Amino acid sequence: MRVLVDLNRCLSYGQCVFAAPSVFRFHGAESLEYDYAPGRALAEEVRHAAAACPVQAITYAEEPSGE
Repeated sequence: MRVLVDLNRCLSYGQCVFAAPSVFRFHGAESLEYDYAPGRALAEEVRHAAAACPVQAITYAEEPSGE
């Protein structure tokens, strides 16, 4: 899975951090950091985080099943 956050759109509401703390975290007060390539085990968390983002700043792509 590949994750991309549009940091220009992100308003640091932090819903992604609550939905997928293994993938998203704050560095400092408002600087979002995230894992660009979380393992398949975290895919469901990433999907929940993307759905929870109020400004729809999170996009992701599933890896082909053979990889």
